[in-house]
Amino acid sequence: MACIALTAALATTLSGCFLLPPGPSDKPDTQETTDSAFAEYFDQELEWDACGSLECATMSVPIDWEDEQSDSVEIALAKQPAFDDAKGTIFVNPGGPGGSGVEFVEYAVTDDLADNFDVVGWDPRGVGASTPVECFDDAGKDASLYDTFDEPYQTEGWIDELTDELKDYAAACDENTGALLGKLDTVSTAHDLELMRYLITGDEPLDYLGYSYGTFIGAVYAELFPDNVGHFVLDGAIDPQVEAFDELVVQAVGFEDNLRAYMADCLANSGCPFTGTLDDAMAQAGVLMGSVDGAGLVSSDGRELDSATVGTGVAMSLYSSDYWSYLTDLFNGIKTGDADPVFFLADVYNSRDDDGSYADNGVEVYQATTCVDNDWTEDSASTLERLQQISEAAPTIGPYITLDDYAVLDVLCTNWPYPAADFPSEYDAKGAAPIMVIGTTNDPATPYVWAQALAKQLDSGVLVTVEGDGHTAYNGDNDCVNSVVDQYFLDDVVPDKDPKC
Repeated sequence: MACIALTAALATTLSGCFLLPPGPSDKPDTQETTDSAFAEYFDQELEWDACGSLECATMSVPIDWEDEQSDSVEIALAKQPAFDDAKGTIFVNPGGPGGSGVEFVEYAVTDDLADNFDVVGWDPRGVGASTPVECFDDAGKDASLYDTFDEPYQTEGWIDELTDELKDYAAACDENTGALLGKLDTVSTAHDLELMRYLITGDEPLDYLGYSYGTFIGAVYAELFPDNVGHFVLDGAIDPQVEAFDELVVQAVGFEDNLRAYMADCLANSGCPFTGTLDDAMAQAGVLMGSVDGAGLVSSDGRELDSATVGTGVAMSLYSSDYWSYLTDLFNGIKTGDADPVFFLADVYNSRDDDGSYADNGVEVYQATTCVDNDWTEDSASTLERLQQISEAAPTIGPYITLDDYAVLDVLCTNWPYPAADFPSEYDAKGAAPIMVIGTTNDPATPYVWAQALAKQLDSGVLVTVEGDGHTAYNGDNDCVNSVVDQYFLDDVVPDKDPKC
């Protein structure tokens, strides 16, 4: 399931997650890059104009950082100037792939950091206000995300239908986006970030705060440009060395564990749709989620409900315990034949507005980047075999959250019109300044074990554990982690041991 970094409001979703494989790559020399055929990009001057309370600019980057003749695309930038005297610049990314840093920049840091630093966010290549990925129009996207299939899920007939649909989708993305579609990989984004650092701060090292998928951007950047790492904080971290399918299994287990946490809380309160022991209630939830296929439940706007959309809605509500009441509404709605609570959550996840339009292209970027960040053709197991393995690891929620995520990715990326990118073979970022890695013990989207693994891989990794539920932790209600991060940026202090916030 896409990893989403969330603000306080449920309706403000920021991004999705991803999968990634290691691959061979040499570390570039920044000076050689600035002196090469790409020098024109490093010579450009950014023009900042007022855009509401922010300042905005655009930056040109080559589509292909390995092709001197490459065409260019535009990257949208937004800056929140420090409210007091600026001590420097913090670059922020909300996650994804597909999250808008332009929209996120005002919410990224605490007031203490906003007082003391310029905060810069950007829409990574293909995202939002940057030169965008374009696939279907809104009606076509609606059909792709919500239409039901003639054949039942988990059958070869369904896979055949899905394959035909996704081949058409990939062709539309290629036709409407062009060469950029094959260069949405995270290595290219890390090079864009290095250009951004150079244009905005000159010779100063990069101070960076990345959430969720943004931690992968940070890890790749640190491996490619370790000497330019300043204060790095990676919250909701991803292990870059885990194979794509293994990541999805661990993530599904994370959602299963969070569903159990929800269920324990639900059973302890009145109005819970379930009864009996925790195991009894989990079994009831699984049956209820699967009961919608063919039941004829329809939303107020006429969309037919199926278990794939239920899986998306349930996953959406598990990113934070603050949203568990919406999950109760979802289950009660299914019981009473009301499909709207499910579609509300799924629509928030997919950034769909009430009129059927879409607020952003996060879904398209998530899928496209996932395809070029991984070599899906290396996996000899069938989609159905992999779905069964995920369901065995996460028996309650696994059969449903995979339908619009893993199954789509596996079929789509196997038929993607561009090859996978090369990635570093290790992520030690040798010589980098301390890199703070934050992991929440019951994070459904980026499980805690990933933060532990990344902190160990990085030569200068510093693990900060947050005890609790939910996806990402900084700039929320945990004063401990807020203080630890702020002290690092403000006073250059990292804890000498895990504070276990």
